[in-house]
Amino acid sequence: PTDVLSVRGASVIMNCSAQCEPSPKIEWKKDGTFLNLVSDDRRQLLPDGSLLINSVVHSKHNKPDEGYYQCVATVESLGTIVSRTAKLTVAGE
Repeated sequence: PTDVLSVRGASVIMNCSAQCEPSPKIEWKKDGTFLNLVSDDRRQLLPDGSLLINSVVHSKHNKPDEGYYQCVATVESLGTIVSRTAKLTVAGE
């Protein structure tokens, strides 16, 4: 993925490209912790493995979306590849 600059309320796509056969399982980490996208109403995994963040949240005391993201691709027979880190920065008011 590449670094992204966003503004509050915007939608952001963090790209992840991992092509191989069989198709890898894609997961995302933020600040080193796996995101639970199943129960997340603002973040979702797109079919190509990219991460969509709807309506970025950002205030002085709450910055849940800003941080460092990595995509993690796992193929059962081959193992796991972790992408380089991409920073999501949210522009100030």
